[in-house]
Amino acid sequence: MGMETSDAELLRRVASGEESALRELVERHSAWLLLRLRRRTADEELAASAVQDTFVAVWHNAKGYRGDGDVGAWMWGIAIRQLVSRLRVRRQPTPVSQQVISALSPRLRSAEDELLIAVEHGDLGSAMRGLSPELRQALQVTVVDGLTTREAALLLGVPQGTVKSRVRLAKAQLRQQLMGGLA
Repeated sequence: MGMETSDAELLRRVASGEESALRELVERHSAWLLLRLRRRTADEELAASAVQDTFVAVWHNAKGYRGDGDVGAWMWGIAIRQLVSRLRVRRQPTPVSQQVISALSPRLRSAEDELLIAVEHGDLGSAMRGLSPELRQALQVTVVDGLTTREAALLLGVPQGTVKSRVRLAKAQLRQQLMGGLA
């Protein structure tokens, strides 16, 4: 068997209009994107349509990929923003799902997920578990997912000022818990 084509090469081929390259990216990335989006919303249809539109956006914007960074991370940025834009048009906020999908196969885990799993069992994981669910969610969507406070507010269904306060409080509590053992 030959070597597997890299995601970056597939994206270059998508940019030149090659549909089979897009199909391969969909096969490689749609499952983990869907799993991660389903952690952010309890609405499975919303998550599925966000994934579908993510690949439409990849098809139309492949030339916009600068090549500096992981293709999966670039697509995750598109996917989470697709989800947020769907939440904007809804009348009522969708609560973020508390479901943790622990049965991810190693092949579907992103590097970020691997890091989070490793950290979960260390001091930071213990400190994070000490935070309230609200503070943990605010930290996750802003720091881990890289959303702006405005986007996080839409996703979490709370005012932007509440997101800022929760992130500030979460960081302070983490700092206290992690540095407290050094004093």
